[in-house]
Amino acid sequence: MKILVTGGTNGMGKGVAEVLAGADNQSHEIIILCRSKQLGEKVREEIKVKTLNEKVSLVICDLTKLSDVKNAINDIHSKHTYLDGLFINAGLGYAAERVETEDGMDPHFQVNYLSHFMLTLNLLSLLEKSPTGGRVIFNVTEGGKINWDDLQMENDWGYEAGIKQAMAAKRLFLIKLDELYKNKKNYCLSFIGFQIPKTVWTNQVNIIPAPMRIIATTMKAFGRFITIEECGKIMFPLFVEDQKDSLKKSGKLITFKNNEWKEMKEDMTVLNPDALDKLWKISLELCADEETNQIAQSLLSPE
Repeated sequence: MKILVTGGTNGMGKGVAEVLAGADNQSHEIIILCRSKQLGEKVREEIKVKTLNEKVSLVICDLTKLSDVKNAINDIHSKHTYLDGLFINAGLGYAAERVETEDGMDPHFQVNYLSHFMLTLNLLSLLEKSPTGGRVIFNVTEGGKINWDDLQMENDWGYEAGIKQAMAAKRLFLIKLDELYKNKKNYCLSFIGFQIPKTVWTNQVNIIPAPMRIIATTMKAFGRFITIEECGKIMFPLFVEDQKDSLKKSGKLITFKNNEWKEMKEDMTVLNPDALDKLWKISLELCADEETNQIAQSLLSPE
């Protein structure tokens, strides 16, 4: 399997990358998309040493810049003829104050959702060429709402609200993709939203305020967190299971409890067809990229 992991230098992304790299006699190829070349190279070497898998590479991309996303897309297409899996995972968490990206957007909206929207659409052609059946796994959580009148949260900002809005947007996106591909005669891609059953212990704890850090550390002592390795082991089957099993999960929000996959009830606001179409249109306008718009148009066109 050849799998691209966004945000693969920390947290869930790193856990998934490590487990995949070490599994099945080191047969899987892992591509890590990350912002920092220095950190990326450090993590790549760590994974190589730990798993003895030499097939680990980097794509450097700052998701706060749509120009970087475009360059990353071109880089990936120039080096790879197909992909088997894509883990939509990178995201911003705690923030002390609202700032704007160079594209004039709220960072949580752009990094956690919009840049991944653009990246995913432009990699669909590679996923379609997967010999085992392509799949896109979204790191999501339930809840959240789209602030249609204030998408960039200029009037009512909060980092938690920003995170939740992006989560809702990602779930709308995966449902839309699932619907579009199920209308194809021989659809071969699956789009799955996965909520980890326990919070993953990451380096994020180092940047949150001291009171929050104390609470998190206490919660960790009581078993409320899992390691990134445990997270990777839980998610591993989603990337390597038979495509028939993957397609059964497509378009759904799932979790893993009592040693089995469980479908979670989705919000009706996320299942609203008008909301799916509205976010799709707005996202294309914000990307303002001709090739991305052409890909979207081709998906909407009947075969």
